[in-house]
Amino acid sequence: MGGRHKNSLRIIGGEHRGRRLQFVAPEGLRPTTDRVRETLFNWLQNRIQGARVLDLFAGSGALGFEAASRGAREVMLVEMNRQVCEVLRQNAALLDSPDVDIRVQQRDARKFLQQSDGSSFDIVFLDPPFRKNLLQPVIELLESDGWLADDALIYIEQGSDEPEAQLPPSWKPLKEKSAGQVRYQLFGRELRESATSDNQ
Repeated sequence: MGGRHKNSLRIIGGEHRGRRLQFVAPEGLRPTTDRVRETLFNWLQNRIQGARVLDLFAGSGALGFEAASRGAREVMLVEMNRQVCEVLRQNAALLDSPDVDIRVQQRDARKFLQQSDGSSFDIVFLDPPFRKNLLQPVIELLESDGWLADDALIYIEQGSDEPEAQLPPSWKPLKEKSAGQVRYQLFGRELRESATSDNQ
């Protein structure tokens, strides 16, 4: 038997609530669960409307499509696997709306980030395959190459037994939870230095 089969995910909120989308599941792909997605989008509810969203390691597209359903104005899905990208494009067409621009890029996440075009994103999802040591290099590229809005929110999902990545000083922890073998965190980017020390 092959290592790929089709599964489905359900959009849990917004315009397309309840819609099921098919996705291809290569070995190791694990979509963010409904429970975790519900928590994440509760965290994001005041920021998702009109946001520009980058979903690196898009996989099933669960996070990016959920963002599109809930009012993001632009969603960029980056995924390396060709077959997975084909299905992502099909699903993007199903969710087509004049209110949101959903784009799919078949690229390695690191190579995508190395070709900065001046775009900056309000929300970034980082949910790489576990135990592949992919987080650190993309974190560094996101911060150094202008991909993040000044007040961007960054979501990180990783195995609970994985070491935490070294984060830029401007990424401040906002939320953290665990579910089973998964740890998920939300960070907010703050570029402005506090003026309190200057006013002592």
